[in-house]
Amino acid sequence: MKQAILAAFGLALLGLPAQAQSPDPSGTWLTQSGDTRVRIAKCGTALCGIIVSSTYQKDTNNPDPNLRERSMVGVQMISDIRPSSDGFSGQLYNPQDGKTYTGKLKVMSPNTLQLSGCVLGGLICRSQTWTKAN
Repeated sequence: MKQAILAAFGLALLGLPAQAQSPDPSGTWLTQSGDTRVRIAKCGTALCGIIVSSTYQKDTNNPDPNLRERSMVGVQMISDIRPSSDGFSGQLYNPQDGKTYTGKLKVMSPNTLQLSGCVLGGLICRSQTWTKAN
C-alpha cells in the first residue's frame, strides 16, 4: 500500500510544471548611461557585481566620508543577489547618490539585463537596462 501511495505521489510530481530557472547574469555589463562596466560573478553563495571600469574616478557621494576618496574601480555595486520569483533580488549601490537600494535583476535576453532599485518596500522602483560588454 505504501509503495502505491509513493508511486502515485511521484507521478503527480512529474505532472507539475517545472519552475523555470532564471538565466545566469554572470558576465561583464555596461550600464545604461555607458559610463561604467560591472562584472557580475559568484561571491560565496550569492552573486555580486564589482565595478571594473568607470568614468567616475572617486566614490565622492559615499555617505561614509572615509570612502569618498576611494577609486570607483573595485567597488561592489551589486551585493547578495539571489534567485527570486522573478529573476534575482539583493542590494544595489548607486554611486551617483551614494545610497544602497533593495534591488531586482532580470536577464531579459543574452545581451540585456534589467536592474531596478526600489524604496518603500518595493513600491517605488527605477529601472535601467544594461547591455553585455564585449
